[in-house]
Amino acid sequence: MGLFDILGPVMVGPSSSHTAGAVKIGYVSRRLMGEEIAEAKILLYGSFLATGRGHGTQLALVAGLLGMKPDDEKIPHSLEIAKEKGIKLSFGEAVLKEAHPNSTQLFLIGKSGRQLEIVGESLGGSIINIAQIDGLSANFSGDYATLIVHNHDQPGHLAEVTSMLAHKSVNIAKMQLYRSNRGGKAVMVLECDQEIPGEAIKWLAHLEGIEKVTYLSLEES
Repeated sequence: MGLFDILGPVMVGPSSSHTAGAVKIGYVSRRLMGEEIAEAKILLYGSFLATGRGHGTQLALVAGLLGMKPDDEKIPHSLEIAKEKGIKLSFGEAVLKEAHPNSTQLFLIGKSGRQLEIVGESLGGSIINIAQIDGLSANFSGDYATLIVHNHDQPGHLAEVTSMLAHKSVNIAKMQLYRSNRGGKAVMVLECDQEIPGEAIKWLAHLEGIEKVTYLSLEES
């Protein structure tokens, strides 16, 4: 445990979980989208829904989707900024099963028409977990460059991904594998110590049996 784990994050308050954590969920979701947000349906669950208004959770999530970080002084004005940018926003209640009490479900559409569904959890102290992407388990923090690969549950896909990373000298810090059922849909989540080159991600996306590749880059664009 470090000093900042005790003191808490540098942030615009009032809450490290309901405000700073919500900003980070929005920010990571924006980075996963890889482009500006055109439309966002934001659904709140549990404590986020019950006390979010007082903690500015809606403002915080929108601020993150705009690319703001938890210490950005413009967070209280995020709705006005989103309106100026022509971003279509809607809010409601999430219906989730066995979810963390500080959860949000985001349905996002980017400028290009790309769609992304994310369930994010705020665990306290601005620490978050991206629990689902497009309805499949993910469970990563957003603190590493992260590769999420949706594929058919067939032999060889994991070897293709890990071989590519080794060829690009990218070290895997953490790896998780999920599948809906044997031979069905599967997802691999790889948190990496180095950034993955863009051409390698494009190569992966065109492989047979790969349905979708999503990448979280920590490099500022």
